[in-house]
Amino acid sequence: MEIAIVLTLLVIAVVLFATEKVSVELVTLLMLIILAGLRIISPEEAFAGFSSDFIIIIASIFILSAALEETGILDFAVVRLVRLAQQSNNLMLLTIMLVTGVVSAFMNNTTVTAMFITPLVGLSKRINMSASKLLMPLAYAAILGGTCTLIGTSTNVAVSGYIAKAGLEPIGLFEISGIGVVIFVVGMIYMMTIGQRMLPSHADQELAEEYKLQKYVTEVVVLPDSPLVGQLVFTSDLTTLNLRMLNVIRAKENFLPDFRTRIRANDILLVEGDVDTLMKVKETKGLQIMADALISEDLETENIRLAEIMITRQSNLINRTIKESEFLRRFGLVVLAVSRHGETLRSKIGSIELHMGDVLLVQGAPERFEQVRNSNHIAVLDEFEPVFYKKKKGLIVITSFALAILAATLQLLPLSIAFLSAAVASILLRAISTEKAYNAIDWRLLILIGGMTAFGAAMENSGAAEFLAHGIVQVMEPVGGKIGILAGFVILTVILTQPMSNAAAALVVIPVALRAAMELGADPRAFAIAIMLGASVSLVTPFEPACILVYSPGKYRFWDFIRIGTPLTLLLVIVILVLVPVFWPM
Repeated sequence: MEIAIVLTLLVIAVVLFATEKVSVELVTLLMLIILAGLRIISPEEAFAGFSSDFIIIIASIFILSAALEETGILDFAVVRLVRLAQQSNNLMLLTIMLVTGVVSAFMNNTTVTAMFITPLVGLSKRINMSASKLLMPLAYAAILGGTCTLIGTSTNVAVSGYIAKAGLEPIGLFEISGIGVVIFVVGMIYMMTIGQRMLPSHADQELAEEYKLQKYVTEVVVLPDSPLVGQLVFTSDLTTLNLRMLNVIRAKENFLPDFRTRIRANDILLVEGDVDTLMKVKETKGLQIMADALISEDLETENIRLAEIMITRQSNLINRTIKESEFLRRFGLVVLAVSRHGETLRSKIGSIELHMGDVLLVQGAPERFEQVRNSNHIAVLDEFEPVFYKKKKGLIVITSFALAILAATLQLLPLSIAFLSAAVASILLRAISTEKAYNAIDWRLLILIGGMTAFGAAMENSGAAEFLAHGIVQVMEPVGGKIGILAGFVILTVILTQPMSNAAAALVVIPVALRAAMELGADPRAFAIAIMLGASVSLVTPFEPACILVYSPGKYRFWDFIRIGTPLTLLLVIVILVLVPVFWPM
C-alpha cells in the first residue's frame, strides 16, 4: 500500500512540476506533509534535508556568486577577453565558451549565464552578429562547465549529500573533474562545429518592426470639443476603450506622459489597441484617427528611444504583473510588448505576469536607461560598457573564494564551513550587503532539494525503491548487463529533467539506482555519479534555467533547442556510460 502511495505522489509531483499550476516549493512541502502525516517518513526524516551541510554549501555559493556579480569584475573580464578574440568569430566563440565553462565550474551556472548575457548582446550589436550565434553556446558552456567540480551545480552538491546520508563516501571537490573536463570539451567541440552550423541567425530589424507594433499603434487627434480635454492621461476615458497610451505629440514636441500629464486640445496621442478597439475610437466624439498604422519614427525621437530589457534571475518583478509592479513609476519606462519563448505578447500588457528571462520592448527617455542600467531587476540589452567601480572588493571575493577551495581541498576545513566562511567574509568586507545576500539565495531551489531528499527516504522506507530497482534489473540485465541497467537509469534521469529540475530528477532516481546497484553487486557510487552527470547534460529542451535566460534574448524557437541539444545530449550520455566505469570501476 505504501509503495502505491509513494509512486502515486511521485507521478502527481512530476505532473505538477511540468504544468507549474502550483509552485514547485509548495508541491514539495505538500508532499512532505502527506508523507509525514501517513507515517511513511518521520518528522526528523522529513526535515533532515533542510538541515544538511549541502544546503549551507549551495546557499554560500549563491552568495559568493552574487558578490562577484555585484563587484562587476566578471563583466569587466568577459568584455576584455572577448575583445581580444574579435579577430576571429571562431576564436571569439571558443573564448566565450572556455571562460564561461571555467567560471561555471565554481559558480551557479544560471548566475554565470545571466551575468554574461548583457555583455554578449551588446557585443553582437557592435560587431553586427546575431546574438543567437553566441547565447546558446554560452548557456551550454555554463551548464557543462558545472560538471567539472562538486560545487559546479546544486545537483552535484545535493547528490553528494544524499549518498553520504546513505552511508557512502561523499563526492570529493575535484573527484569528478576528469570526466567533467571531457564532457565540457566534447560539448565545446560539438558547438564549435556541428552546433555552430545549426544555430539560427536572425537579421537585424527595427525593434518596432520586429515586435510588429505597426499593426497595433495609431495616432489619435484630440479635437477642441473632446470630453477628454483636461483629463489625466492615465485615468482618462480612453482607458475604458482598452487603449494604452504610449506618448503624446504636442506642438511638434514628442514626449512620454506621466501620471500628472493632462490631455489638451489638438494633442496627438499615440495609442495602442486591437483593430476592434480602434474602430470604436473612430466613432467616439472629439477624436480623429490620423493614421491606421504608425511609422517607427514616431516611437523614437531624440528624446525618446526604444530598447529591449530582460527580467533577471533575482528580479523582484518575477510572478508580478506589469501593473502590480508599477513598472512605469519605478523605472520611467513604458512597456510596449513582451517576448517570451519565441512568442510576442502585445495585448493587455498591464495584466501580463513577468517571468525570469522575459524580454520587454520598452520606450523611455535616454537618461532613464542610464539610470536603470545597473539595476538588479532588469538588464538593458544594448551596447555594453562595464563600469568597474569595485576592483578591490572584487579581488576580496575572489581571494575568499580561492581560500575556501584551497581549505576544502587540503581538508583543513569541511566543505560547508569553508564556503560559509567565504560568504560571511564577503558580507563583512562589504562586497555585498546582507539584504542582497539573502535575495541572492534561491530559496525555492533549497526547499526543492531538501524536500526531494526526504522523498528519497520515503522511497526507501516504503519499499518503492526496492520494488522499482528489482523490476528494472529484471528487464534490463538480460539486455545489457550492468552497463545496460546503468544506461537505463541515466536515460530515465534525462527524461525526468524535462518536467522537473535537474536536482529533483537525480534525487528521485538515485534511491532506486542504489538499490539496483546493490542487487547487481555493482559500485553504488558509480551509479550515483553517472545519474548526477546525466542530470547535468540534459539539453534536449530549454527548461534548464540557463537556457530559459537566453531563450528570448537570442530570439530562439523551441525547435532550435531540440535539434541542437538532442544530438549533444545523446553524445554526452555515451561519454558518461563509457567513462564512468573507467573512473569508478563497477
